Amino acid sequence: MTKRPGAAAVTGAATVTGAALLALLCPAAGSAAAQDTEAFERTVSDGHAIWTTAVGHDLSIDATEPAVRGSADRTSFPATDGSTDLETGAVDVELGGAAHLVPAAGPAQPLTLAGLRLRLDGHDGTLHTRTVVDGRARELALAEVTAGGDGPVVRAGGVTWTGLRASLTDEGAKLLARWSGETFARGDDLGLLDVTVGTSTPPEPTDSGPSTPPPSRTDPEPPKRPAPAAVVTSEELPPGGQQTVTGTGFEPGEVVLVAIDDDTRYQAVADGTGRISRTFPVYDSAVEGAHTVELSTVTGGRQTVATFGVRADSPS
Repeated sequence: MTKRPGAAAVTGAATVTGAALLALLCPAAGSAAAQDTEAFERTVSDGHAIWTTAVGHDLSIDATEPAVRGSADRTSFPATDGSTDLETGAVDVELGGAAHLVPAAGPAQPLTLAGLRLRLDGHDGTLHTRTVVDGRARELALAEVTAGGDGPVVRAGGVTWTGLRASLTDEGAKLLARWSGETFARGDDLGLLDVTVGTSTPPEPTDSGPSTPPPSRTDPEPPKRPAPAAVVTSEELPPGGQQTVTGTGFEPGEVVLVAIDDDTRYQAVADGTGRISRTFPVYDSAVEGAHTVELSTVTGGRQTVATFGVRADSPS
């Protein structure tokens, strides 16, 4: 049986070591949490959610683009997709960016929260996220979201919610407790959300009359997204060496899993150019022969593989 050549310390340009909690959306990833529900009547064209976080437990929070970390623990996440109901103010919106939750001390590695999706219906809702724990990708309802006394402000072209309180779900509390070793409980405060979304479709006119069709035009085709690619710095190296894999062609802010010989060990967030890099040790016990490094998006949609060889130590 082939043994894994490495899996321990993590270094590299795209490391998930910055400070942080909430941001990350895999731009190309849809949320399974809302796939079994009908979309609302109007498509979200723009907007944002401002999260004033209150995590405690000596945890720091930061954001990865396109989310922006501001002052006073306020982080702005752009609305990238979704829909809304202008009759009720209900919202189902994906939030862009990538975030990391980092302990001030202790052995825990940063926890990346990706694919943030907020769904509000009536005066309550849920915040869903996608993350990786112990090498396994999972999606869960991180927080319950409840409105205060005032409901949404509904206008002709959008909806605004203010003062939405986020609190941990049972799943979210178990996730943070397992990851950090700290005590978290359902209902623990995660801060406040202010959400504003706009719609791309203007309201229908009340009086109907003959309308002039818009002039036909040909929209330019969007640029083709390059396929992901992976390369390693050393085509061959001895056991006990250091190997680095670099991936390109991902979406900025996309969460990428790194698997060594089919064993998922690391996760990385693509930088603004769609690039990730990860350095890992080759075990002293690694067997001679070919080994693989696979890079795959957390949603499983795209992947690429690089290979390298391990040579036996020369006899002394």
